[in-house]
Amino acid sequence: MSKIVIVGTLDTKGAEFKYVKDIIEGEGLETIVIDAGVLGEAYFEPDISRSEVADAGGQSIEELVEAKDRGESMEVMSDGAAKIVEKLYSEGKIAGIISLGGSAGTTIGTTAMKTLPVGIPKVMVSTLASGDTRPYVGTKDITMMYSVVDILGVNSLSSEILSNAAFAVAGMVKGKKPEPKEKRPLIAATMFGVTTPCVEKAREYLEEHGYEVLVFHATGTGGKAMENLVEEGFISGVLDITTTELCDELVGGVLSAGPDRLEAAGKEGVPQVVSTGALDMVNFGPLDTVPKEFENRNLYKHNPTVTLMRTTVAENKKLAEIISEKLNKAESKTTLFLPLKGVSMIDAEGQAFYGAEEDKMLFETLRKNIDQDKVELIEKDLHINDEEYALALAKKMIELIEG
Repeated sequence: MSKIVIVGTLDTKGAEFKYVKDIIEGEGLETIVIDAGVLGEAYFEPDISRSEVADAGGQSIEELVEAKDRGESMEVMSDGAAKIVEKLYSEGKIAGIISLGGSAGTTIGTTAMKTLPVGIPKVMVSTLASGDTRPYVGTKDITMMYSVVDILGVNSLSSEILSNAAFAVAGMVKGKKPEPKEKRPLIAATMFGVTTPCVEKAREYLEEHGYEVLVFHATGTGGKAMENLVEEGFISGVLDITTTELCDELVGGVLSAGPDRLEAAGKEGVPQVVSTGALDMVNFGPLDTVPKEFENRNLYKHNPTVTLMRTTVAENKKLAEIISEKLNKAESKTTLFLPLKGVSMIDAEGQAFYGAEEDKMLFETLRKNIDQDKVELIEKDLHINDEEYALALAKKMIELIEG
């Protein structure tokens, strides 16, 4: 029978973990407690000791205690807990996971959670859950619950938080999952608000033809999540319509997906249809957060919390070179589509980011640099959101998958 894993520092937060353990077991579920503490002895007997965790992380617990290096200890125990959780899952022993903590406990707990696939319940009660959780959640479905008070003792307030978290993970594990639909090949697609009509039309066509489409918002994390699923073997084809995250990586916007974006499908041999969606924009927060160096650029207030900046001719040249280099290395069937009448909803005649010269540089540089012996290049005298363009992308995706 699969169990709920509890990962935590039983030396400093043992009473809190015991409280959570008792609630979960009171719901008729079994637990596996992993002790990731270093400072002292466990408050109660774990199923997997701190010595085992340290050994899995590459050092002995005695070495960590003697070194008194908090940073090194946290790294070793994070790695060790992650390896143990990964092994337990491979043995079919994990139905869910929960952890509690401050900065160190949150790092240890979420590092272990990230080894588990999407769909396995993951609950992290954290003092950091009200801030920027991206370093902890990453691209996984980790539920973070703000602890409100520090996790130090079980009191009238913390008991409410901890019991809610315990019941939450227990409910996720015990809950009746919906019957799976007929399994269909998965296609990953990327979308932004300014490319929504294109993605929606392509999705409708693909689903009418027997595919299931997972749409990822190109917000940095969205692109990373998509490419992680590609690497994990879930995806049959990638419809990468919206490659805008490359702009943020190049120029310094807030929605970068990192330097490896647009590489996973090519490396994994997954067919991909790529376009230039929203390469006209770099993303920032509210207008007053845009760096001073960009204050004289073409800025567009998308909403109170998002400011867009038009990419320049020089930036479009560089973006085209980056795309060409990545696609030319692809070991998968790859087609690049160019929408010659605009790459986003606001890159059209009369719109805020209409840029004939910028787009011309983008397309000319792609024509020059794409190795057409490896990458099929298709140009359409259409706007990216034209229905005809969207259908062409969808039909090509099916052609590449079905051969």
